Amino acid sequence: MHGARSTNATLLTGLCAGVSVVHNCDMAVCAPFPYLGQVSACLHGTGISWGSQDISKHQQGAFTGEVSADMLNDFGCQWALVGHSERRSLHGETDQLVADKAAAALSAGISPVVCVGETQAEQEAGLTHEVIQRQLQPVLALGAESLAKLVIAYEPVWAIGTGLTATPQQAQDVHAFIRAQLSGLNVPQVRILYGGSVKASNASSLFAMSDIDGALVGGASLVAEEFLRIAAS
Repeated sequence: MHGARSTNATLLTGLCAGVSVVHNCDMAVCAPFPYLGQVSACLHGTGISWGSQDISKHQQGAFTGEVSADMLNDFGCQWALVGHSERRSLHGETDQLVADKAAAALSAGISPVVCVGETQAEQEAGLTHEVIQRQLQPVLALGAESLAKLVIAYEPVWAIGTGLTATPQQAQDVHAFIRAQLSGLNVPQVRILYGGSVKASNASSLFAMSDIDGALVGGASLVAEEFLRIAAS
């Protein structure tokens, strides 16, 4: 929950100015709802796509404060984060609700970025794989056709905003586990992103891992130069 029209303009202008030197990489900006119009206008024609940080599972109706997939699609939204750890912890979003939001996004032609990840207590208890498997179960139930159109983001909760980062091998092990959950479902390669204190200084070592396809960038995305350096990695 960051941003203002003036600071957004500086960030987006910086991204647009530097995107030409980034190759073989898809870039997207997922912003708070009030600024999506500004993001859309600034990024138009640059090759950088954009998305929302959340989406409603409902199509329309008496759901004041919610934003539907059709509303987002009306503006050309391409991505929607679903199940971010902060939505799960602060708003009580369940695994099934996350899957329902992903389905709603897909129904409107929006690609959901489905976030999964364990807390520090769960990690220390050796429950990482169990938690990830539980979180993925209702998403996998959407079927191969849906899975082929979404992105999965592994964001260990203990590494978000803490300065802690999973080692490349730790992240790779979980990414490989996630990919194993997709095996046998007849799904083409699904992109799996790592999110958790990703910055320019550690991006290359993370991206060198065979099952890490990219990053869901947090605080570092608020600085154009840093975000572009991560993308260039």
